[in-house]
Amino acid sequence: MNPARIAIVLVAGVAAVALALIVRTMAIKPAVTATAQHAAAEAGPAMTRVLVAKADLSAGDRLTIDNMTWQSWPVTSLNAAYVTDGQGGAAQVAGAMNAVSQARTAVSDIATGGGPKMQALVGSIVRDPIFAGEPITSKKIVRGGDSGYLAVRLPPGMRAMSLPINVESGAGGFIQPGDRVDVLSTHPDPSKSGSLVTDVILADAKVLAIDQHTDTPKTGTSQIGVSITLEVPTAQIGAVARAKSQGNLAMALRSYADIGASQGRALPADDTGVRLFKGGGPAELVAAQ
Repeated sequence: MNPARIAIVLVAGVAAVALALIVRTMAIKPAVTATAQHAAAEAGPAMTRVLVAKADLSAGDRLTIDNMTWQSWPVTSLNAAYVTDGQGGAAQVAGAMNAVSQARTAVSDIATGGGPKMQALVGSIVRDPIFAGEPITSKKIVRGGDSGYLAVRLPPGMRAMSLPINVESGAGGFIQPGDRVDVLSTHPDPSKSGSLVTDVILADAKVLAIDQHTDTPKTGTSQIGVSITLEVPTAQIGAVARAKSQGNLAMALRSYADIGASQGRALPADDTGVRLFKGGGPAELVAAQ
């Protein structure tokens, strides 16, 4: 075949292929545009995530990662008091992309314990009831160190009372908030001149704070303070106040194995001797030597 004819045939073939590609592109483009428009129409409103209660919470409950959760929330109905995850408002997508996004978010929540915003509220106390699915707001919780924290933390029938301590009377500084202690008072025996008597004024009392610290030091070291705040039953605040006025108070740190053995039990102020509690049974009076 003549070389000129071969060149013409090749040029014609290339032109035919190019024309076919152009026609195919023009035919597909409207379909792609229609698909994009359909996807945009299916996309939901802009959403963010709001921190809500996972279950009904009562006043005095403590917030944990188990009773809080993130819930999708429309940006248009977002309240400034709500706690958001800080991710901004993205349009909600449907189908596989939405499933992938949710799975990625769930893995991130597990790895970070709910994220920094949730972690910042762990340990806070509920001031007013919060229902399941209701957003958690600062007006309904009290954080450690905030005004009213101890008042919310106290259960009904209990009072917070502070007593003086030092290194010796406070078990060397190893008593921490959350521990349980027995409060002992040593004073002159009114029935025997020159004798002393030791009373267990309060048994198994919960330590609410050392000075103004309501949390256990993260380092695990001793915490030396000048005052200790205890959870005291209402009926015993008079006895504790009298013992405080007499001075010479000491705190005996309880073993965790003994917690609850004689919770909140106090002794009559006119008894003498040292009282011992054994396994939650009746108090045994031991005469002072």
